[in-house]
Amino acid sequence: MPLNRLLLWAVIAFGLDRLSKLVIVEWMNLKERGVIIFLDPYLNFAMGWNRGINFGLFADDAETAKWILIIVAFGISGWLFWWARRQSARLIHIGAGLVIGGALGNVWDRFQYGAVADYLNMSCCGIRNPYTFNVADIFIFAGAALLIFATNREDKKA
Repeated sequence: MPLNRLLLWAVIAFGLDRLSKLVIVEWMNLKERGVIIFLDPYLNFAMGWNRGINFGLFADDAETAKWILIIVAFGISGWLFWWARRQSARLIHIGAGLVIGGALGNVWDRFQYGAVADYLNMSCCGIRNPYTFNVADIFIFAGAALLIFATNREDKKA
């Protein structure tokens, strides 16, 4: 059962990331349009190609960075899968599945586009956010937060 739960959440995260990119980047043609004003300033679509890691760090040698980041994503996902399936806590399986699915969604982008497709831009309260992110990034962040919460909870139980 834990393996099924872990795989289910990984597939959900991966599938929703791929679906969002198919709709926004491809069907709405954001990759050509560049910007689509949606609910300004709260939610807009702005095409960003991330060839490095967060905020474009280490993007100078894009081809080398691409392959290093693919290997790192597969390595971390593999280790996380191996570790999480040995745990009994439901929240650990969900969190690990979200991280794995999000990471593999971004890996898919690196194969398909040569870079991660970032397109969500959110601003609020008079502060203009210049950065973009994607659904996979949301799952990675939420999954990591859930893993921290769940492992701390399990440590307190023990």
